Amino acid sequence: MKATEFKERVISMSERLYPMVARMLGNSANTEDAIQEIMIKLWERRRQIKNHPNLPAFIFLTARNYCLDLIKKKKPREDVYDVQTQFLASAPEHDSFEWRELKCNIEKVLERLPEQQKEVMIMRDLDGMDFTEIAELTKLRVDHIRVLLSRARQQVAIELQKTYSYGKGGN
Repeated sequence: MKATEFKERVISMSERLYPMVARMLGNSANTEDAIQEIMIKLWERRRQIKNHPNLPAFIFLTARNYCLDLIKKKKPREDVYDVQTQFLASAPEHDSFEWRELKCNIEKVLERLPEQQKEVMIMRDLDGMDFTEIAELTKLRVDHIRVLLSRARQQVAIELQKTYSYGKGGN
């Protein structure tokens, strides 16, 4: 793979990697460094990955594994999802008390979900990954991922409905 092809096929994916890497590592300085390191690793393997049948999924898998290695070396696993919804609040208009409260409630619901449901929902809804990319990373079938995502979204909706329905003539 030549430099121009690498730039078009691999480096162009770095923007799509950013949300996942930032969520896993927790801050922008670490994220930018990690993405650079990931791109270097991919560049060093450019000959092997040139004809990979699903290059985007391979790039995401490489990034995910790199982040997991960093996390294992630097901090306990429980800190990984502390910033899992930080991208929901990236727009300036999302700085109100109500938005912060909603974000906090979503984080609480996410923490109570089964691990696979939580992981799939974060990858799909926060990281914007498509089903085939998630399948490649998780080694699950696409139809199973759809079921997990549906159940996760349903549970989040139920929990948020319970939280925000008080005083409206309900229970």
